[in-house]
Amino acid sequence: MQRTYIFTFLLSSRVFIHPHELLAKVGQICIKQKQQLEIGSEADKAKLKSFATKIIQLLKEWTETFPYDFQDEKSMKELKEIAHRITQCDEENGTVKKIISQMTQNLLMTLSARSQYQEIKEKFRQPVTDKGTILKNKPQSTQKDILSICCDPLILAQQLTHIELERVSNIYAEDLMQIVSHMDSLDNHKCRGDVTKTYTLEAYDNWFNCLSMLVATEICRVVKKKQRTRIVEFFIDVARECFNIGNFNSMMAIISGMNLSPVARLKKTWSKVKTAKFDVLEHHMDPSSNFCNYRTALQGAAQRSQTANSNREKIVIPVFNLFIKDIYFLHKMHTNRLPNGQINFKKFWEISRLIHDFITWKQVECPFEKDKKIQSYLLTAPIYSEEALFIASFESEGPENHMEKDSWKTLRYKNFSKF
Repeated sequence: MQRTYIFTFLLSSRVFIHPHELLAKVGQICIKQKQQLEIGSEADKAKLKSFATKIIQLLKEWTETFPYDFQDEKSMKELKEIAHRITQCDEENGTVKKIISQMTQNLLMTLSARSQYQEIKEKFRQPVTDKGTILKNKPQSTQKDILSICCDPLILAQQLTHIELERVSNIYAEDLMQIVSHMDSLDNHKCRGDVTKTYTLEAYDNWFNCLSMLVATEICRVVKKKQRTRIVEFFIDVARECFNIGNFNSMMAIISGMNLSPVARLKKTWSKVKTAKFDVLEHHMDPSSNFCNYRTALQGAAQRSQTANSNREKIVIPVFNLFIKDIYFLHKMHTNRLPNGQINFKKFWEISRLIHDFITWKQVECPFEKDKKIQSYLLTAPIYSEEALFIASFESEGPENHMEKDSWKTLRYKNFSKF
């Protein structure tokens, strides 16, 4: 069996049946095959050995790709029983026993490592809406800004890539397939740990929003127009370096931050910015024709990754929100079953292909040296609330029309009424 077929089968099956139920069915097939073939001719015994080889391949792929399917005692017990039967199918071959023993050992190590990681995450876990301190007033002028921490756009882009790859490393194929499971009218508890699973996706999505707000905060909090212009141009260069690296998620987050209303309305600042580079970035992320330009760039990065000789060239970090939407629309556009009642395997093959690409990309080891100081700033620097962003924006460049004047008046009233 091809690995891609096994991956697609194991991934899509959970939409219809719980993994431990599927494992039980595999166990029943093993019993039936063993009973039918073990007392037969030499040809039957050869078939039994061939069957055992295929089951071992299935179990090996299953335990390596979806280890969390075996976290409960029921599944682990079933796995051990199947492994015992398979060993009996080819007792003369000591290699089978070694493969199964190594497979079980690797699975237990993986489950132990994930369990420890989750305990640490739960211990220090904050609500996903939090990031550093949400500021409501302007900080002291002595407070550091991004340029005092890092003035090289390439280095900042590399540190953002570090953070991105660390975040996506905690997302697994079954997390992404759960999007499909939850959209169906089937039992929503078919996948493991719903709270844990949705948290990993939510936390990564939250990182995008926080980066956008950090970019807006860094721009709006600066009093002097010259320095504000410099920061805008700096972030444009950072976004461009992210694009060159293949880190499209951070690039989109930075562009989104600069397109937020409190930043976009700073016309005097933007008039001083050399916007040619920004126009190119916006062209890449133009939403027309279903983000056609971005998808072309993503395809180019994916092709580069396939033929790359170094991890630096293998980096592909897609815009996560668009990636999730692609899965969503693939699911919504096609039914789970064909008119004849059979499973629409072509649909799940396409969804699995998307997810398999993502899983391949997330396994790339970041080639850039980690800078703890820069990363600490990116992850913990205070960010403004949306209201505070508008206040800072209006203080930097006053309202220009009736709508802005009304907004500014309301904001000032709300702000001063708290004292």
